[in-house]
Amino acid sequence: MPISSYGHMLQEYYVDIARKNAAQRTVQRSGIETRQQALALCYSVRRKILNIFGPMPVRTPLCAETRGEINRKEYRIEKIIYQSRPGLLVTANLYLPKAPGKHPAVLGVCGHSEAGKAEPAYQSFAQGLVKKGYVVLVLDPLSQGERDQFVLENNDPMKPGLCCPQHNMMGKQLHLVNDFLGTWRAWDGIRGLDYLLSRPEADQTRVGVTGNSGGGTMTTFLNALDSRFTMAAPGCFVTTYLRNVENEEPQDSEQIPPALFRHGLDMADFFIARAPRPVILLSQQNDFFDPRGTVETFKEIQKIYALLGKKENIQLFIGPRGHGYFIENREAMYRFFNTHAHISGNAKEPSIRLEKERNLRSLKSGRLAERKSKRVLDFIREKASELRNNRKPCGHARLAGQIASLLRIGPLLKTVPNYRLLKNLRLKDLGLHMGRYAVETEPGIQCVLKVLDPEEIHCLPAGCEAKLLIPHISIEKDLKENIFPIQPDRERVFAFDPRGIGESLPLSCDFSPFFSPYGCDYFYASLGLMLDQPYLGRKVHDVLVCLRLLHSTGYCRIHLMGNGIGALVAAFAAALADHATRVSLFHAPLSYHEWTQTSIVQWPFSHMVRGVLNQFDLPDVYTLLAKKQLRIVHPWNARMEPWQKNLCFKHARKLGIHMFLSQK
Repeated sequence: MPISSYGHMLQEYYVDIARKNAAQRTVQRSGIETRQQALALCYSVRRKILNIFGPMPVRTPLCAETRGEINRKEYRIEKIIYQSRPGLLVTANLYLPKAPGKHPAVLGVCGHSEAGKAEPAYQSFAQGLVKKGYVVLVLDPLSQGERDQFVLENNDPMKPGLCCPQHNMMGKQLHLVNDFLGTWRAWDGIRGLDYLLSRPEADQTRVGVTGNSGGGTMTTFLNALDSRFTMAAPGCFVTTYLRNVENEEPQDSEQIPPALFRHGLDMADFFIARAPRPVILLSQQNDFFDPRGTVETFKEIQKIYALLGKKENIQLFIGPRGHGYFIENREAMYRFFNTHAHISGNAKEPSIRLEKERNLRSLKSGRLAERKSKRVLDFIREKASELRNNRKPCGHARLAGQIASLLRIGPLLKTVPNYRLLKNLRLKDLGLHMGRYAVETEPGIQCVLKVLDPEEIHCLPAGCEAKLLIPHISIEKDLKENIFPIQPDRERVFAFDPRGIGESLPLSCDFSPFFSPYGCDYFYASLGLMLDQPYLGRKVHDVLVCLRLLHSTGYCRIHLMGNGIGALVAAFAAALADHATRVSLFHAPLSYHEWTQTSIVQWPFSHMVRGVLNQFDLPDVYTLLAKKQLRIVHPWNARMEPWQKNLCFKHARKLGIHMFLSQK
């Protein structure tokens, strides 16, 4: 385990950015004092949100089926399947009152539970609403309920209890083809609303949406995205993004809208977008979605509603418990919906008779694989293949520009970066000393440069030729595993930790393992996505600054070497830096495209370049690096495992990069 001299650096870096953004946003919004200004704000944020989530797919036939029915005294439940996209099946339960006539309608969106629509809390609010006279459609989210997205050859689920990691897996693969899982989830809901409002029992003038946790997320997003809702009740999601950043609260892949922060938006804007639509924010006193932020968001929304003359349309209820759609919050929702749907009666929840999960299934097996439903991965594969077939080769200069643009890397400062002298360390097992220098690559970021030498070195040594090693997770581990062929007694050898690895490996996110679905790497990559400042791009920026520092010290020929996740950082840096004259990549991936063709990709979210396959793939980058004597040594596949030698060479030949492969 490397020492973590700067283990809190990244957390404080992103907190500082979030605080500055929040303060700037507050100043910008403080001048809104009239109804006309409030209306202009509503229109502006609505357009921004639609742009972030768009473009939406074309509406295609729902091909809805009723697969069975459950009859109860006051209501019945129809088991529904519809297609939100051609071939993508959605399972749902439609709760219908037995009383004749039209009824107010509610779309129920589920939180993160394996049971999906059969989860007791979601059955409870559906039964509570239908017994009060509502038509309710509750649908299974992706990888929940009957909608497994990851299956083995015998159609058994890959692993139980993993809906959240499955969301993140789909999310990072969609990222490569410039898509967003939140749009997929929202579109399932929009098409569910299409079906719900097609039913003759549903009153299209009284339409609500509610859900908790992940369902609170979808309620929040759908409220902004669809004009047909007339009321909304999101539970246990709404706070402020600043609170989430400060509290080290990672969120699922569908909960991190791209460039949201760059557009100056926060959670309040998903409701301001449709103000003054009636909304009640539901929270809990002991929720990890910080209720202090819920109160702050409520006050911000309330100001806009007041300017629009409908202050009473925004309400807040904070329940006495922890995270969950418990009865107190459900009854607050009933009360609010009854008021705005003009239904008389009290808000007390009626007696609930929970159905067994198997009774609510639309399919006997409870898995859509039985119907050969397309999976999100199938759409990703098709889109990636289409992009590959339509991509045109581009010149090296244009490719370098595309890399810099996608990674959001601007011109570097011309000044030599400042650095601090840190204490030497001794690598006893290797017989080496390690001189250490904290290089300021941008305000708030210190990345540790190290010189490896048999002798103790304090000041940064000058020279003309050097190797610069970019490790996988830590240089100490890579050296012990003899990844890099180095001879420090014959040449100057440096190692460099870009942000987030080595000595700046974050001490955050509950100390989760680096590659865990909600670890520090995922968390900061998510924040980078919402800032429109790719985390990988900032790592590449760090290396470029380091190369400039070494060049200023006389090193005009630098052999850049990267391992594992450091290999991708090194490849992109070498494509943008003249100071890197040779490149060796150990355990590098061969292409991004192959990551879209398999179910499981172990490479971290931070190394998914958003929209990369719309413009280029890694073989294009490797061809660009041919002039720098590129070597790719023992490449890894999508699971970060070694390729079988014969298959590797065959695959590399197909990609046109076999000439770069080396076994040494």
